[in-house]
Amino acid sequence: MISPLSSTVVFQLGPVPITQAVVTTWGIMALLVGAAYAVTRSLALAPTRRQAAIELIVATLDTQITQATGAAPGAYRGFIGTLFLFILAANWSSLLPGTKPPTAQLETDGALAALVFVSVIWFGVRGSGPVGYLRSFTRPNPVMIPLNILQSLTRVFSMFVRLFGNVMSGVFVIGIVASLAGLLVPIPLMALDLLTGLVQAYIFAVLAMVFIAATITDGTPLPPKDT
Repeated sequence: MISPLSSTVVFQLGPVPITQAVVTTWGIMALLVGAAYAVTRSLALAPTRRQAAIELIVATLDTQITQATGAAPGAYRGFIGTLFLFILAANWSSLLPGTKPPTAQLETDGALAALVFVSVIWFGVRGSGPVGYLRSFTRPNPVMIPLNILQSLTRVFSMFVRLFGNVMSGVFVIGIVASLAGLLVPIPLMALDLLTGLVQAYIFAVLAMVFIAATITDGTPLPPKDT
C-alpha cells in the first residue's frame, strides 16, 4: 500500500529524484513570475482598471502588514506577498486533475516554515543589529534564554504542522468522497477546499508577519510608517 505521505517521482535529474510536488512548485513559480511581469510591465500614472485592482490588492497587503508590525510595509511587502501568493496558488493547484498540491507534502511545508524562520532572523538582525537581535533572547531576563530559543523554534514548527494538516486533510476528504460518490458530489467540497486554501495562505502569512513583528519590536525602535 502506497503511503499518502509519499511523493511520486516524475524523473531523475542525475542522482536527484524530482517529485511531482517539485514539478508543480516549479510550474507555480513560473506562473507567478510570468503573471507579475505581465501585470507590471505597463504601469501608468493614470491607472487602468487592471492597474487599479492591483493597486488595491497591494494597498490591502500594506494595511495588513502595518497593522501586524506597526512599521512601514515596504521592507516586508515582497516577502509576505510572495509567501501568500505562492501558498494560495499551491493550495488551489489541487483543482487541476491529477495534481496533488505541493503544500500537502511535508518537504514543501517544511521549506516554507524554514523560510519564515530565516526571515525572522534576517529582519531582526537588520532592524537591531546582530548584538541587539541576540539580546532579545535575554528578555525579560537572562533566565528566559533557553525558553525564548525554544519558542522561536516551536512557533515556526507549529506553522508547518498547521499548514500540512489542513491541506492534507482536504485532499483526503475530497479523494474519499470522490471514490465513494462519483465526480459530481465532491464539487461543494472542492469549493470549500478553495476557501480553506485561501484561509490557510492568509493565516500562514499573518503568522509570519506576527513573528517578524515580535522580533523587530522587542526593544528596538520601529521604522517610521509610510506617509
